[in-house]
Amino acid sequence: MRVVRVGTRKSQLARIQTDSVVATLKALYPGLQFEIIAMSTTGDKILDTALSKIGEKSLFTKELEHALERNERESPYDAVVFHPKFVGKTLETLPEKSVVGTSSLRRAAQLQRKFPHLEFKSIRGNLNTRLRKLDELQEFSAIILAAAGLQRMGWQNRVGQILNPEECMYAVGQGALGVEVRAKDQDILDLVGVLHDPETLLRCIAERAFLRHLEGGCSVPVAVHTAMKDGQLYLTGGVWSLNGADGMQETMQATIHVPAQHEDGPEDDPQLVGITARNVPRQAQLAAESLGISLATLLLNKGAKSILDVARQLNDAH
Repeated sequence: MRVVRVGTRKSQLARIQTDSVVATLKALYPGLQFEIIAMSTTGDKILDTALSKIGEKSLFTKELEHALERNERESPYDAVVFHPKFVGKTLETLPEKSVVGTSSLRRAAQLQRKFPHLEFKSIRGNLNTRLRKLDELQEFSAIILAAAGLQRMGWQNRVGQILNPEECMYAVGQGALGVEVRAKDQDILDLVGVLHDPETLLRCIAERAFLRHLEGGCSVPVAVHTAMKDGQLYLTGGVWSLNGADGMQETMQATIHVPAQHEDGPEDDPQLVGITARNVPRQAQLAAESLGISLATLLLNKGAKSILDVARQLNDAH
């Protein structure tokens, strides 16, 4: 029996997500055996430094060179988890000078702009650690986490508020499960191709193209929101200064054909922004990529580069 080795981080959330993908593949391919290899990544080992300060890309994936591509997307939105004494509150109704924890410059920049009466402070660790810090240390009134992570851990009951796009747009690719495959492993690409969700994939291509053209990353506040409706892909993207005082966002749309789940895709397997999808036509993928690039170009032409440059310089200085 052939063995397919799947790499994953050791965190509980990473294992839940990996196990769900492997369970799906086992049901589809009963003749294969799957072996899960758990590893600690750079991001797991450095817990006393903000992610944006570490100066390393691929903090949680560099050590994981394994198999698989993309699955259907969970909620991409951010969620607020409140300290037990503030259950029933919202960010709007938290007391003046309440401290809110987040490891994301993107979240802090947008929320400082929207809720100037709050203070935002970095908090690190996996979901279990951050929730424990919230509940036990009396330091934070609330923390911001990805709704998808809480859902996958089965902790929906801790969600006190879901942030809408007007309050806080989400990170590129947030909520989507990405599975990485070595480019030469064509048989593995074939194996996991059935997991593609075409709409999720096209939205993520647009989001990733937007971020890449901006030359953004975790050291600068960049956020997006995408939606597919009536054959139109809508992409909203924004950039902000670290304190949220300066910022800009725009929305663009493009007509994109979303194929049926298993419609034949391109034979030459183009890799757009690191994504390979054989069951999605090349024209649709290129249209999504073009949308992301066009929106990034629009923001750059309006002065986004200076905002991003200042944000990088200030982040490096601190």
